[in-house]
Amino acid sequence: MLITNEILSEYIEVIERRASHEVAVNVSEFLITSKNVERIEIYYNWRLISKDADDNKFVDCAINGSADYIVTDDKHFRMLSEVKFPLVKIIRTKDFTDLLTL
Repeated sequence: MLITNEILSEYIEVIERRASHEVAVNVSEFLITSKNVERIEIYYNWRLISKDADDNKFVDCAINGSADYIVTDDKHFRMLSEVKFPLVKIIRTKDFTDLLTL
């Protein structure tokens, strides 16, 4: 899993709204210290998604971290299938969970 400071901040904000500050802090500490999570620095913003510019933080993270794909059901990411460079593959959540059960 790849993460940036901007993505981590958004996760904390959403978790605080839905649970509590304490839960958000615990999740963020888990992500920061997990062996399966790599923090990525963003050096260039591609701005590939125009319909929801806030989604670009995930695209930039995937590109800068050389991710195999982004797991999402968000319709704004579908347009990435038309972008030839940089190549960003998208996989739906169901397809990802199917891969995990193989």
